[in-house]
This record gives sequence, structure tokens and C-alpha cells, in this order.
Amino acid sequence: MQQRTLGNNGFRVSAIGLGCMGASFAYGPAMEKSAAIELIHAAFDQGVTFFDSAEAYGPFTNEELLGEALAPFRDQVVIATKFGFKNGEVPQGLDSRPENIRAVAEASLRRLKTDRIDLFYQHRVDQNVPIEEVAGTIKDLIAEGKVKHFGLSEAGVDSIRRAHAVQPVAALQSEYSLWWREPEKEILPLLEELGIGFVPFSPLGKGFLTGAIDANTTFAQDDFRNVAPRFTEENRKANARLVEVLGVLADDKGATRAQIAIAWLLAQKPWIVPIPGTTKLHRLEENNGAAAIELTVSDLHAIDSALRQIQIVGERYPAHLQKNVNR
Repeated sequence: MQQRTLGNNGFRVSAIGLGCMGASFAYGPAMEKSAAIELIHAAFDQGVTFFDSAEAYGPFTNEELLGEALAPFRDQVVIATKFGFKNGEVPQGLDSRPENIRAVAEASLRRLKTDRIDLFYQHRVDQNVPIEEVAGTIKDLIAEGKVKHFGLSEAGVDSIRRAHAVQPVAALQSEYSLWWREPEKEILPLLEELGIGFVPFSPLGKGFLTGAIDANTTFAQDDFRNVAPRFTEENRKANARLVEVLGVLADDKGATRAQIAIAWLLAQKPWIVPIPGTTKLHRLEENNGAAAIELTVSDLHAIDSALRQIQIVGERYPAHLQKNVNR
């Protein structure tokens, strides 16, 4: 698999990474450890060198999984993880105080069985802590060799600028896909201006863009999509047109919907690195196959033209989580 560069410091990763959250958290029961390790090893064998985790995934169990799974080839991969919630628990709220950042870094290093965190993201901007203090703490951790690169997640324009002025931001991680193009308005131009890479999570619309989800789909009781407004039965029915159009485009290219959705992201900018997640080996291979698909200018125009005819409905997050994005 080809590699791409995040930021201006030569930070190289595979063109497609692996979002590991779903192995432990948010989309129903956690995978059995042996199956999850097999999946992570398969990703590495397919050329993936960029693995994304967070203390909040589990909490803690996802980092422990990656620490064990990636130990045999630690020096050949890039591990990203995140700080920013009280005790690693999303429902407890945000906590990006410098002392908590340091505590999380030490705990994450232990769980990941490593001596450095390659990319350390602030999971969500904490308005009770000046972003300059957050960036300054990461700058110190970088000087100490415990962190290699600084990242932000779901941050807004002002926060990105202020943080970057203190410690260069290598990457912003936020949602971006064919059904969530909001970053194109302000975020992507800013990242290009500052030389910051972009890591889209949910590049497949939390599975919706694959065509495997319809109005009749039921989710596990602890699946996040049960509370996401965009996944109500009514909204899934309304958004089905996007999946239909994506299917036509995929058939024309001899590819799958998922591959077209990921290839479309890769075609937007050379510094965009999507991190699709999956718990299935055949989906992993399918997703990574998108790296070999080249969309022409006419392909991209056709996609844009088709999307302009479709109105996507439903918010990404329930209100209590929506308030923490784009700050």
C-alpha cells in the first residue's frame, strides 16, 4: 500500500489506516481478543501501518488490545491514541487539564506496551482548559520523547489555529465522507493553509454507505447507532437514495460502494488518510482495496453532480454529544 504524509514533519503512514474502536466499543459486543488480533495482523499484512485507538474505547481495553497485537512489529507501525475525558469515560465529561494529559500519556504507554505515542490527539476540545495549555503540555511530552506528534479531533477553526501556534498540529481527525461533507467549508482550506493532515473517521458513514444497512436493520442494544439521529428508521429510509447512487457508480468502476467511498476521500487531497473500521476480515480486505482505485476527474465530477441531487437528513450525534464538536 502507498504511504501518505501527515503534517509538515515527514510523518508517514499508510494511505488507509485502521480505526480500531469497533473491536472493543460502540458498535455492539466487543470482538473476542483472538479474532481482533487476527484482524489487526491481517491489516498489517495488507500494508496498513496506521492504527487508531483511544483510552475511551472500552474504556482502556482497546489500547491493551493494540499493545498486544502490535508488539511483534511495533517499530514498523504508527499508533495513534487520544486523551481528554474524565477517567477515560465519555459520560463523565471532558478533562484536558495538563495533569490529566500527563497521567493519560503514562497509562497509555503502559497499555500500548511502548515507549512513545506516535500521534496523541485531544479527543475533544475542552473549553475549560485553554487550548494553548493543551498544546504546551504536548510540546513538553514531545520534548521528553514520550509523544512524537500532536493531533486534534473534531476541533474548530479557532482552536486549530491557536493550538498550532504553540505546537504544530500533525493531523486533525474528524468525520468526513460522502454523507458528511461539512469539513469542506472551512476545515479543509485551513488544514491546507497550515500544512496539517486530515484523518477522516467513519469514512463509510458508520456502515451506511456500504449498502449493508437499510430501514429494516436492527442494531445491538449497545450500538451507538441506536441513538444517532441519522440512523432513525425514517432517516435511513430517506438517505437510501445516496446508497442507490453510490451503487451505480461502483458498478461502473467494477468496485464496491465502500471502495468508491474511500477512493473518493483519497482523491480529495494527498494528505487525507481515512481510517475505516471493521470487525470482519473480508471487509478489511475490501476497504484496503480502495487504495488501488483511481477516480478520474470525470468520475469525481459525476459523483459531485449526483450528490447535489440528494438531501441527506439527520444529525450525526445526539444533542449531548453534538455540543462537543467543532469547538
